[in-house]
Amino acid sequence: MRKNILVLLVTYILLVGCMAGAHGQGHGKGGGLKMKYYQNLCRSVSVEDTVRDIVWSKVSADPAMAAKLLRLHYHDCFVRGCDGSILLDPTQNTTTEKTAGPNRSISGYEVIDEIKTKLEANCPGTVSCADIVALAARDAVSFQFRREMWPVFTGRKDGRVSLASDVGGNLPSANANFTTLLNQFGTKGLNLNDLVILSGAHTIGISHCTLIARRLYNFTGVGDADPSLDLTYAQTLRNLCPNPINPSTALEMDPNSSLSFDSDYYQALNQHKGLFVSDAALLTNSQSASVAKRLENQKLFFAQFAQSMVKMGGVEVLTGGQGEVRTNCRVINS
Repeated sequence: MRKNILVLLVTYILLVGCMAGAHGQGHGKGGGLKMKYYQNLCRSVSVEDTVRDIVWSKVSADPAMAAKLLRLHYHDCFVRGCDGSILLDPTQNTTTEKTAGPNRSISGYEVIDEIKTKLEANCPGTVSCADIVALAARDAVSFQFRREMWPVFTGRKDGRVSLASDVGGNLPSANANFTTLLNQFGTKGLNLNDLVILSGAHTIGISHCTLIARRLYNFTGVGDADPSLDLTYAQTLRNLCPNPINPSTALEMDPNSSLSFDSDYYQALNQHKGLFVSDAALLTNSQSASVAKRLENQKLFFAQFAQSMVKMGGVEVLTGGQGEVRTNCRVINS
């Protein structure tokens, strides 16, 4: 037992060391992020402890919150980078990212608000909403293990622009093919390995029947199902999602394991039981299929996921004099 703990500790230290030279260097204006950025800026409160305590309390009360906060971070980073722009409410003249179709099912905003309120009371005008989102995602996943699953470098600033029109072309779709997915990840400075590894986030959370209706009932336009889908699983899904589709019917993205962060997603995927077209697409390329097979090893998945999350967390970040630190995560400063 002591040996296993030592191995985990050494792995974490090495990960932090390796990432120290690469953090915040995602595609775009990255750089400037560091560990414990707020340590000397907020002496009256620990930013990391505050985020963790609130998030762990929320996930303890509602285990589904882990997937919601992780998804919030993903959707933020893929549109204008990890700048908290997804948090901005629409105005009279602007439809923001959160109003775009793929983001209408995003939730967890109230948790970010609660954390921000507490930090503003103890360290006003200092902690960015973008950093809160990144820390909350890590802590949401970490609650299950009661330890930090990856390091989060901080120092992001909040963006002042959020447009619904930016979402469609940047956010990977559940119906995307492999080429599209690889291109979209590539524009963010993420590679094929990151694509397969970060898709493992589908090991927790739910979706709805509407997103797989075409795959089950009209895949090529002649009333057929996607032939790449395991036949038994396809029938199970049709039983859960009878035609006509009820848009409110929820589905586990990782069958029978949607509240547990583990490598079961890859085991299901390799049995052709990935829920989305974008999941199945990972098996259409020999290199990505090979990565997906290796990631059935849970220790490897956890280690690789940690590295890719640090990398994604540095995508197009605003630092230094860029952006701002919002007082209210839902509106830009006046």
